[in-house]
Amino acid sequence: MKRIFHLSSCDTCKRILKELQPLDGFELQDIKTEAITPEQLEAMVALSGSYESLFSKRARLYQERKLKEQTLTETDYKALILEHYTFLKRPVILMEDAIFIGNSKSTVAKAQEKIHS
Repeated sequence: MKRIFHLSSCDTCKRILKELQPLDGFELQDIKTEAITPEQLEAMVALSGSYESLFSKRARLYQERKLKEQTLTETDYKALILEHYTFLKRPVILMEDAIFIGNSKSTVAKAQEKIHS
């Protein structure tokens, strides 16, 4: 599977997708218009090792709900990601046996190297 979970209204996601071109064989999934399925989330966790690694603590709802003040479990992270797209750290790039999560320069560079190797 070659898929990129992104948010089409996010300028950072747009920039990263442009940097990663060409994306031959990749499916782009806008997580706002096409929600993540539990099966897709399970595939991500199988590669990443935890729901927390996929969770965005920079999301506005994270602040609004004062989630930082709570002790969240893996079950909580899973439920929150499935509840609202904003809780998924973006972009998430899936390639067969590899996953790249987030927008750090090193993550994007590693993804680009893997995509174009």
